Amino acid sequence: MNAVEIEEAISRLAEQPFDAAEFPFAFLLAFGNPDTTVRRLRAGSTNRSDLGGVLQTNNIHIKTCAEGEATATLAALRESPATARAKARFILATDGVEF
Repeated sequence: MNAVEIEEAISRLAEQPFDAAEFPFAFLLAFGNPDTTVRRLRAGSTNRSDLGGVLQTNNIHIKTCAEGEATATLAALRESPATARAKARFILATDGVEF
């Protein structure tokens, strides 16, 4: 995917109502991750998150949270041993209002 396609996919995602359970997977799909990768993460076979989020090795650790908790959740992701072990380059916490 090129930058324009990613921007369009993220814009479509932002227009939809926030679904905390589905957001991490929709976000990964918007960035061009293959369906197979997302399906494995959803099933838990490759998801190594220790915080109940979604952790894609060598890529990103994502967690949704209750409204107003995005900052605290981001700090927890940053300090998570699983984030370091998986060498995640990005962390993302959202409550549907704040990133």
